[in-house]
Amino acid sequence: MDTTDIPRTVPRRSATFDDYTLSEIRRAAATGIYDIRGAGAKRALPHFDDLLFLGASISRYPLEGYREKCATDVILGTRFAKKPIHLKTPITIAGMSFGSLSAQAKEALGRGATIAGTSTTTGDGGMTPEERGHSQTLVYQYLPSRYGMNPADMLKADAIEIVIGQGAKPGGGGMLLGQKISDRVAAMRTLPKGIDQRSACRHPDWTGPDDLEIKIEELREITDWQKPIYVKVGATRPYYDVALAVKSGADVVVLDGMQGGTAATQDVFIEHVGIPTLAAIRPAVEALQELGMHRKVQLIVSGGIRNGADVAKALALGADAVSIGTAALVALGDNDPALEAEYAKLGTTAGAYDDWQEGRDPAGITTQDPDLAARLDPVAAGRRLANYLAVLTLEAQTIARACGKSHLRNLEPEDLVALTIEAAAMARVPLAGTSWIPGQGGF
Repeated sequence: MDTTDIPRTVPRRSATFDDYTLSEIRRAAATGIYDIRGAGAKRALPHFDDLLFLGASISRYPLEGYREKCATDVILGTRFAKKPIHLKTPITIAGMSFGSLSAQAKEALGRGATIAGTSTTTGDGGMTPEERGHSQTLVYQYLPSRYGMNPADMLKADAIEIVIGQGAKPGGGGMLLGQKISDRVAAMRTLPKGIDQRSACRHPDWTGPDDLEIKIEELREITDWQKPIYVKVGATRPYYDVALAVKSGADVVVLDGMQGGTAATQDVFIEHVGIPTLAAIRPAVEALQELGMHRKVQLIVSGGIRNGADVAKALALGADAVSIGTAALVALGDNDPALEAEYAKLGTTAGAYDDWQEGRDPAGITTQDPDLAARLDPVAAGRRLANYLAVLTLEAQTIARACGKSHLRNLEPEDLVALTIEAAAMARVPLAGTSWIPGQGGF
C-alpha cells in the first residue's frame, strides 16, 4: 500500500517521559551518579499565588494609607530570652553559609539586612568577620555538621538557631563540593582543602526531643539566658515537629517548606522529599494553638517567599515572620540577565542557573573563586537587598491596610480565600465564592 499521501499525525510527547526526564535518564546512564544542584524544587506546587485577599468595602473598613498607621515590627524570642530580638520588618534573611556563598555576598546580606532593620543568619560553616561586622542583628546557626562551631562566635551572635532540617533536604545532609573548599573555608570548617564534603543529616549528640531539650538548656546556660533559641525544621510532619520543638523549650520555630532553595543536594531529594510551604503552615499553627503557645513561641516561615503578597499571606495564615534565601540572592545580583553570555558558557541560562554548588557563578555570589567573588560590590549589593526588603514590606503593608489592619500581625485566615480546592484544603480557607473548606463542611 502506498502511504505517501496519507497525512501524518503530529508527534506526541509523553507527559511522563518528558524531555527533561529523558535527558536525566541519558545522563544517569552515561555517568552512573545522581545529579546534585541547588535552587529548590522546579516542579509546580500549590503556593501562595493560589490564595487571594478579601479587601475591605462595606462589611469591612479599610485604613487610609497616608493618614493611618500600619505597623510592621516584630519581636522574636519573647518566651525565655532576656534579650528578645526586635525587628522593623518581619522579613528576615535565611541561613546561607560562607562556603556556599562568597565572603562578599555574606557581607552584602549583612549590610542589606541592617539597613532594612532586620536579621541575617550565618548558615553552615561559621561566622565571618565581614558578616558580623555589618549585621546589626545576626542569628548563629548550630548545625549537625558542627562546621565552624565556635563558642566565642556564638556569644557574639544575637540569637542561636538549632538546625534540625531544611526544606530542600529534610532528613538529608547538604553538600559542598571540593572546588568551593578554599584555604579559608577549610580552616573555618576544619576540613581538607579541595575535597568534597557532605554535611551530617542529624546531630551527633542527640536522638530525639529529650536530647534536644538538654541541648537547648546547655545553650541557654552558655549564653546566660540572654539570647533567643530558634529551632529550624524542614516541612514534613509540621504538627508533630513544631509541638516537640516547643516542648523542648524553643523560643522560636523556623519552618522551611520544600520550595526552600539555597541548599545543594540531590535533585531527587529536592523534587520528591518534603511538603510545600503552603501545606505546612496551618498544621504548625494548630500545634502552637493547641499548646497555648501561638504568638508566645514565634513561627518563622520560609521557602519560596518572593513578594509582599507572599509575606502577607504567610502572616495571615499564622506566621509571625518569614525568611528569604533565594530571593535575597537574586536581589544581590544572582541570575542577572546582564550576565547571560557567561551563563550560556556554563551550559545554562540566567533564569535557570542552579549549579550554585559548582562555584562558577559569574555574579560572584555562590563562589569561592577570588576573581569571580571580587565582581560583587557588597555595598551596592547590600543596597539592592535593602531596597527589595523595603518593597516587600510596603507591599505587605498595602494589603494589610486594604484589609483594615493596623498591624501586619493582625492579618488572619478570615482575610483569605483560595482559588483551587488543593489550596483551600492546605491553607484551610474557603474556596473563593463559597464558604466551603475541603474536609470541614460548608457549601
